[in-house]
Amino acid sequence: MIVVTSVNVNGIRAAAKKGFVEWLAGTEADVICLQEVRSEPGQLPVELRDLDGWHAVWAPSVAKGRAGVAILSRQEPQRTAIGFGSEEFDNSGRYVEIDLPGLTVASLYLPSGEVGTERQDEKERFMVEFLVHLTALRAHATAAGREVVVCGDWNIAHRPEDLKNWKANQKSAGFLPEERAWLSRVYDEAGYVDVVRALHPDRTGPYTWWSYRGRAFDNDSGWRIDMICTTGGIARRATKAYVERPASHAERWSDHAPVTAHFDYEA
Repeated sequence: MIVVTSVNVNGIRAAAKKGFVEWLAGTEADVICLQEVRSEPGQLPVELRDLDGWHAVWAPSVAKGRAGVAILSRQEPQRTAIGFGSEEFDNSGRYVEIDLPGLTVASLYLPSGEVGTERQDEKERFMVEFLVHLTALRAHATAAGREVVVCGDWNIAHRPEDLKNWKANQKSAGFLPEERAWLSRVYDEAGYVDVVRALHPDRTGPYTWWSYRGRAFDNDSGWRIDMICTTGGIARRATKAYVERPASHAERWSDHAPVTAHFDYEA
């Protein structure tokens, strides 16, 4: 059995003060993919610098205080790689991957975008390059008899069931027709499986992000944009997958919640 968790921490230093450290101490995950770390390794709180029982790979952004991804694994990685061969994005703190026996695990923070701005253009450029990488990654893994797990904040809701107010957001970044079509290509062409949706095909949500504005969390007015996507072999071995939604607004340490999947898998 291997347990994989993905979570956007919305700034790890802030999260550490609100309960992330306690969550980390109690998790049963074997691998944790973090996004929006927004910290250099030297800026980490002391309790996160030398994590007993964990091997950590940090990939900060060259833009200080922005983005940043990381992977924590209980087993020492056989290989680590920051970026996916992109001249534009490899130093932007948006992608890191590790190799474990028979398995590649990646942490992704896809740009959020904003309609009508350069931020949306950046998101679209990233999507074009990243789909090429995903396709090649699966092909290479298949040839080597390996599986792939790509965890992260994909910043796209795929279906109306993936956000509460989908009708009002059809022209919003994160639910644009072209973004949703791109995610369909990740599944249909690149060959990845969204394990939460595969195990819960007819469920609304479960949402993974709620705005801090208003009473979005209390009303469960959220988006499902954090996903664990895998190649087919390990997807078929997923035994359960769920969102670790906090019991109350006061117990949140991020505006996102962890997404966790259990796999009956042995390399």
